[in-house]
Amino acid sequence: MGDLEIRRATAPDLPAIVAMLADDPLGAQRESPDDLSPYRTALKRLDADPNQRLVVAVREDRVVGTLQLTIIPGLSRRGATRSVIEAVRIHADERGSGLGTQLIQWAIDESRRQGCQLVQLTSDSSRTDAHRFYERLGFTASHVGFKLPL
Repeated sequence: MGDLEIRRATAPDLPAIVAMLADDPLGAQRESPDDLSPYRTALKRLDADPNQRLVVAVREDRVVGTLQLTIIPGLSRRGATRSVIEAVRIHADERGSGLGTQLIQWAIDESRRQGCQLVQLTSDSSRTDAHRFYERLGFTASHVGFKLPL
């Protein structure tokens, strides 16, 4: 990874993470970079859960990417453990640089280290570029996802 460091996110990383989450048409509608208090609360919950990994990719002391990896023990697939990759974001200046591939590869490698037999993710149906990206990395669009806002 050369000059790239992937590490657990900390509270000082929150402004950069939230800015990346808000930096697209979908995120702009649902994120609030001006009020970090709910994000601080969420980070505390994530840090307290051993099955959660919120990570940042850092280059030259600057947060340039992020994702959340969740490890889920289960009964299906003969008791398989799986991981879920969520909230993948790459800073606008870094898109197309290969950073996304490095970040996803880190998540796959970490999933293996955690004994996972399957890595899964969802992507909003409007993110067609992201779908092509994940397919290039070997993911298949094998399921239809459903969400219910509460």
